[in-house]
Order: sequence, then C-alpha cells, then structure tokens
Amino acid sequence: MSQESKPADSFVTRKAALVATGFAVACIVIPFWFWMDTWFGRTLSDEKIGQYLTDTEYPRKIQHALVQISERMSTEGEAARVWYPEILKLVDNELPEIRLTLAWLMGDDSSSEEFHDALRVLVADPHPMVRRNAALALAKFGDTTGLQEIRAMLQTYSLASEHAGIVNNRLEVGDSFNSDALLVRIQPDGGGEPFDVRAPLPGIVEKQMHADGVRISSGDEVTLIRPESMHVMQALLGLYLVGTPGEIDLIRPFLRPREGLSSNVMQQAALTLEQIRKRQAGQGVPAGSAGGSI
Repeated sequence: MSQESKPADSFVTRKAALVATGFAVACIVIPFWFWMDTWFGRTLSDEKIGQYLTDTEYPRKIQHALVQISERMSTEGEAARVWYPEILKLVDNELPEIRLTLAWLMGDDSSSEEFHDALRVLVADPHPMVRRNAALALAKFGDTTGLQEIRAMLQTYSLASEHAGIVNNRLEVGDSFNSDALLVRIQPDGGGEPFDVRAPLPGIVEKQMHADGVRISSGDEVTLIRPESMHVMQALLGLYLVGTPGEIDLIRPFLRPREGLSSNVMQQAALTLEQIRKRQAGQGVPAGSAGGSI
C-alpha cells in the first residue's frame, strides 16, 4: 500500500465510524425531547425492571425500565432477550411516550424479527414522533418501510387552523420550538375562549402566513415550518443506511449553509449522497450497515 493511500483509507474509516456513532446517538435523542425533565440513569435490579414494565399507574417507570433494558442489550447481549416478551406487549400501549421509547429501543437489536415486525406497525402510528423513531429504527434493519417518514423529516410543511377567527401569532420567523409549542392563537368571532394551533413536532418557523389581527377561515394555513437541525441530521443518517436515488433531490439543499442548521448537517449530507450513489452503482455497503456496528 502506498503512503498516499493510507491517509485516504484512514479518512474513510473515520467517516464510517463518525456516521455509525452519530446514528446511535440520534436514535437516543428523540425520546427525551418529549420528557426532558425525567432522568432514567438510575440502575434497576432485574426485579425492579419486571415491576416497572407492568406499572401502568406510572408510565415513566415503564420508560425507565425500557432504557435500562436497552443498556443491558448493549452490554449483556442475548441475556437481555428475557425481557423481549414483555417489551412486545407494549406495542399497543395507549401512551405515545411509551411507544416512542419502545420504537427507539427496538432499533438496538436488528437481529430480532419480532422487533422488526413490531416496528412495521409502529411506523404507521398516529403520533408523528413514534413514526419517526420507528422509521429510524427500521433503517438499522436495512428496511425501507419508513422511507416516507424519513423524507418528511427533511421537508417544510404547513399547519392549518381548524377554526375561524382573528390571528395572534405567538412566534416569529426564525424561532425554534419543541413539540406542542404554541404557534398561533385564534380568537373566535364574538369572543369566547381562543383556539390554539400547536406544533406536532420540533421545528423552525419559516413563515407566519397572516399578520396579527387578520381574520381567517377554518382550514386556512397559518404557519410554514421547516425542520430543525437534529431531525435533519437524524434523517440524513437514516438515509445513509437505506436512502435511494429518489431522496437525492431532498438531500442536496442541505449541502449549503442554512440558517438554524449546524455545519455537521452539511458534512452528513455529503456523506449520505456519496453512500447513496455508491449503492446505486453497486459499490456501497449493503443497506442497514454504516460501515461498522451500530
């Protein structure tokens, strides 16, 4: 091997390691955007995990148990499978915070067909955060079932008001927000309690469609939203694993600096495009691999 090729090979290895590490981190972040005031780091005994998994009175205990099981999956391997039957019972849990944590955890074992099947259910969940976690987890299985959801993570979308009334914008262009943030308040004709238009997902205000004081009709669009940095990064990492030429046009805009997005996004966009083109040419690693274990 020539001296010139060694640095290049080393750089490729570092890039693959960066992507693999980044994707693992990305899949951990989503669950805790909803419940940032809860810390699940306290170690639980086997007995406590069993108790917490079935504690329907305190959903955060179920989340705590799931996080602990995820840690054991990475350190104990096959031994952690003893919890899988109880985990699978939670797929139909009524609380989205449980289902989104569940989807995140299932991505930690891409050898489990039971988890794979469950994720195909969760990717059609009515809650958008659950769908996104499931889509990212499916990418680790090399499964493209969640591609539509991953594409949506890169796209601008609008929110409409279900009610007529007078607009009162609560955020300005460029403002970042978390899920359930109040974007616009609608004061109904004739007074009464106002109606709130809230964000289903984190994002950045691209445009408020109406000035304060303007009257709108039911169904009118009120806010245009673009994706924020973390969701874009996660989508790019997912597409690194399972993206197709059909996503290239969605990725290209992120090769350039954009307000509110980190420089890491541009780097990952370039890596993802490179990997998709390699797959297209039959030169890349198989879908579901990031050049190393995740």
